[in-house]
Amino acid sequence: MYVFDSTKPIAIGCDHAGFDCKEDLISFLEGEKMTFKDFGTYNKDSVDYPDFAHPVATAVENGEAGFGILLCGSANGVAITANKHPGVRAAICWGEELAELARKHNNANIICIPARFVRDGDAEKMLDIFMNTEFEGGRHEGRVKKIAC
Repeated sequence: MYVFDSTKPIAIGCDHAGFDCKEDLISFLEGEKMTFKDFGTYNKDSVDYPDFAHPVATAVENGEAGFGILLCGSANGVAITANKHPGVRAAICWGEELAELARKHNNANIICIPARFVRDGDAEKMLDIFMNTEFEGGRHEGRVKKIAC
């Protein structure tokens, strides 16, 4: 049960620290027959994470992407950058329960994964949960509405 708009691609991006994990997630998305747009980086050369976080966040902000995936070493840099965009709710997730709660309670639309702190295979599990968990609304709806400045 894919809860995001499946007619839109998934936006994905990373810096050099997230490159290997991004490639694993792309393989996962291809296996699930999901469409995506890869905003880079495309190798392990050192780069600046905002150069990749901004395009992913912009695609989500403008409704061009159903949701986004960002990766860097700690996920802090990409989350901070993405959350500067109106309407973006980027959540750092390093475990399955956090991925679920980011959707259920915060209606997150970008999952930020700390590639240096996630074991092999866990990113795919978190992504699957994130893609398939609905926002609960209710008491959380009012809280989410208070996020925007």
